[in-house]
Amino acid sequence: MARVEIRACDLTLVADIEGPEGAPTVVLLHGGGQTRHSWADAMRALAARGYRVISYDARGHGDSGWSAAGAYRLDDRAEDLAAVLHGTRASFALVGASLGGATAIQAAARGLRPAALALVDIVPDAEPQGVARIVNFMRGNPGGFASLKEAVDAVAAYNPERPRPSDPTGLMRNLRRGDDGRLRWHWDPRIVEAEPQVHHDEVRRSARILSEETTLPVLLVRGLRSDVVSDAGVEAFRRMMPRLAVDDVAGAGHMVAGDRNDAFNASVLKFLDRHMPVPGVRA
Repeated sequence: MARVEIRACDLTLVADIEGPEGAPTVVLLHGGGQTRHSWADAMRALAARGYRVISYDARGHGDSGWSAAGAYRLDDRAEDLAAVLHGTRASFALVGASLGGATAIQAAARGLRPAALALVDIVPDAEPQGVARIVNFMRGNPGGFASLKEAVDAVAAYNPERPRPSDPTGLMRNLRRGDDGRLRWHWDPRIVEAEPQVHHDEVRRSARILSEETTLPVLLVRGLRSDVVSDAGVEAFRRMMPRLAVDDVAGAGHMVAGDRNDAFNASVLKFLDRHMPVPGVRA
């Protein structure tokens, strides 16, 4: 696996790349408040199948730069995705979770042409209460944490159904230690300054544009315990995009890959094997 830096229009993005050059490429776009490391298991599974895989930290997250101008609209993120794919000549697919899925929709509506699109627990008509819960978590604890345990406690309060990790030190990938010695989340707080409705209006507009692209295969992987994607939201998306394929994952909430990585990997690999197979590789 190679760690690379990619220059976008106003900052530098950090990505991990694995798999042979020239192979069909899968770009993994993490959700808000996550990093490229959230895709670690999926990245290994995709690379083992023969894909070239790119997983990068979105602007304002992880090791990527923070925008000095606070430029965090979906258009900014779509331009970053275009920069990540610059020079890629092979066919490519996009796999985006939550904010990453919204970015993929935006980029495709702006003219990016993936061979396939997999959306992870994101629909144009997301549930406001579920979205608000995510935003409130990201806005919480602006003063940071005195210890790693405090950060673990905050995550447990947000997602009480997920078991606490036996080794919480992995959470340090999601934290930065400030000059005052306190730990703060890895994202730029300005990411969540705008009200969620702003992003969702953009997603709806872009999804309507994308629905006119009748040949693009689109998969929605939904966590059945999600409070962000409801049955009504799925059906509204189906009406907009009749060719939409939906895979429901039992025992998973909004963070499908983290809750049920085995089922998530199987779903995405099956979808890609059908719509963007690796030449010479038998599934």
